[in-house]
Amino acid sequence: MRVVSLVPSLTEAVAVSAPGVLVGATDWCTHPDGLDVTRIGGTKNPGLDRITALAPDLVVANEEENRAADLDALRAAGVEVLLTEVRDVPAAFRELARVLDACGGRTRPRWLDEAEDAWSSPPGPPRRVTAVVPVWRRPWMVLGRDTFAGDVLARLGVDHLYAGHADRYPRVPLDELRAAAPDVVVLPDEPYRFTAGDGPEAFDPLPCALVSGRHLTWYGPSLAEAPRVLSGALRAALR
Repeated sequence: MRVVSLVPSLTEAVAVSAPGVLVGATDWCTHPDGLDVTRIGGTKNPGLDRITALAPDLVVANEEENRAADLDALRAAGVEVLLTEVRDVPAAFRELARVLDACGGRTRPRWLDEAEDAWSSPPGPPRRVTAVVPVWRRPWMVLGRDTFAGDVLARLGVDHLYAGHADRYPRVPLDELRAAAPDVVVLPDEPYRFTAGDGPEAFDPLPCALVSGRHLTWYGPSLAEAPRVLSGALRAALR
């Protein structure tokens, strides 16, 4: 089996669960550490010639991460594409099982069972809280409706204030975000890399939780530790 992954979280899942199967991945696929496969470009601009040259049996992709035109071009070249759709935590588990089965996984990986256990009764703040969740700056963009990260936070007791917005990632002026007066501002380190010196100052004096984007937005082995890691960051910000 020869697999190319166009999704960082799926790259990690396949690499640790079916060693030797993965032959290509994007430049943004940073996990697991030391991943030694052919790099085929970005998630939005993959090198289609590089992918087909690898003669993959399967390309795994995601409807949000990857462009339909690129996937159509791969199919036209005779490459089989498995397209995932993940908008909440249960869907992540279903799609991960489907991907690993398609990649020839012989047994269900232990981390997947551990992840489902971790999300069966996740920890969270002592009370439900409200949040805004910027994902980009210049312009400011936040989580809106129907997102995986939004569902992750909701299961941890965090209701983000733009969950009912018409757009999935709306542009919202900073003044409006501040005026919304959330209990906490959640700042992930991807896709925009918010840091202690780049992000919290815009919302002062609102409390800010700097969180790992891998734990907030990835669906893979990180799901097993995400409830603990994210809850710890939220609790620290709300003290």
